[in-house]
Amino acid sequence: MGLIAMGANLDLIRATHEGSSEDNGRNLLAVLAPDATWTEAEGFPYAGTYVGPDAIVAGVFHRLGTEWIGYSGKVHTFMEDGDRVAAFGIYSGTYKATGESMTAHFAHLYEVRDGKIASMVQYVDTLLVNRPIVPDA
Repeated sequence: MGLIAMGANLDLIRATHEGSSEDNGRNLLAVLAPDATWTEAEGFPYAGTYVGPDAIVAGVFHRLGTEWIGYSGKVHTFMEDGDRVAAFGIYSGTYKATGESMTAHFAHLYEVRDGKIASMVQYVDTLLVNRPIVPDA
């Protein structure tokens, strides 16, 4: 494994968050490892671990894009520790079926291997995300 400049992993993750939704999606697909794992938190609407870019896009991003209006995850802080990068931010969006909106703080922990995202684990207050989906719960 070659040496990676300090900040390179952080820059790789930053490029998947700070552009338009289309740019972020394109940048993410370009840097997902073929066997990348993407773990949505237990209790999150799309909870589970998805393996590989196709499963990640279908299981998470397609659903976010079609079931929500204006869904976004705006990162305010990135931290890098070797091959791990943490991103902290706020989700927001309106659930189409109910017209109800939410905001919720999140953390994503990425592991980067050979310039590709090997894994992502999501941490979020799932109650806040689920309120607009099941407003009376």
